[in-house]
Amino acid sequence: MLWQAQSGELWHRFTLELRRVLARRAGLSRTALADAVRLSYAKVAEYQRRGLVHFHAVVRLDGPAGPGETPPPWATSGLLADAVREAVGRVRVVGYGADVVGSRVLRFGSQVDVRTVPVADSADGLSSSAVAGYIAKYATKGAESAGAVDGRIRHGKDLATLPVRDHVLRMIGTCWWLGALPSFEGLRLRRWAHMLGYRGHFSTKSRHYSTTLGALRSARAEHRASEQRSALGLDDRNTVLVGQWRYAGRGYSPEAALLAASVREGGDGHGN
Repeated sequence: MLWQAQSGELWHRFTLELRRVLARRAGLSRTALADAVRLSYAKVAEYQRRGLVHFHAVVRLDGPAGPGETPPPWATSGLLADAVREAVGRVRVVGYGADVVGSRVLRFGSQVDVRTVPVADSADGLSSSAVAGYIAKYATKGAESAGAVDGRIRHGKDLATLPVRDHVLRMIGTCWWLGALPSFEGLRLRRWAHMLGYRGHFSTKSRHYSTTLGALRSARAEHRASEQRSALGLDDRNTVLVGQWRYAGRGYSPEAALLAASVREGGDGHGN
C-alpha cells in the first residue's frame, strides 16, 4: 500500500532521472541536452486485478522546437530505450512510517517492457493510431476495474457494507487504518482509500507532448456552436454574442412594496 501511495512520486523522479541519464549517455550537460532535444511523454496508470497500478507510457525525443523538428542524429530510439531502462532501475523513494513498518525504500519492479514506436506508420511497429488506442484503452480503467468502488469513503462504518472482494476490502481497510496514524498523515490515505491508496492522476503528460485540455475544450465549444448554427439554418450568417451584467436593484420594487404593505395591514395580528 505504501508503494501504491508513493508511486506518483516515483514517476516524477523517473522523469527527472531520465533526463540525467540521457545527458550522460549523450556526453552533454543537462542544460546542453535541453538545448538539443525536447523530451516528451504521456503516461496512464492501469489497475491490475490484484489492486496495484502499473504505468503505461509513450516517451519520445523531438528537436528543441518540438514535434515539428527532427532531433539530432545521436538521439536515436535505441538511446532512448536504454536510457528508460536505466532510469527505471535507478529511482528510489524513502517510504513513510519508518517508526511503524520499518525503514523501506520504494522502487519500480523488474518488469520493464520497452518497445519502439516508429516515426511513420509501418508494418514493423506500432502505428500512430495504435498508440492512441493503446493509451485510451488504459485511460478508461479506474479503481473499479480492480473490484474497488468509484466514490470516496466518508466513514469507517461504511467499510462493512462495501460490495467488494475480500482482498480489495483488506486493501481499503489497510488504507483506512494507516491513514489514522500520524506517521502517514502526509499520504492522506483515508481520502484515497477508495483508490486503494493510489493518489496520482490516472493520466499525465509533459506540457509539449500534444495538445492541451484548454485547446480541446475550445475546439469542442466551437464544434457545438457550429452544430447549433447549422440546426438553426444560420451557417451563412455571422453570429454575434452579446453579454452584459446590469445591477437591477435589491429588495421590493415600489409596486411590490405597496402590495406587501397591504397584505401586512390586512392581517389579523396573529400571523394570519
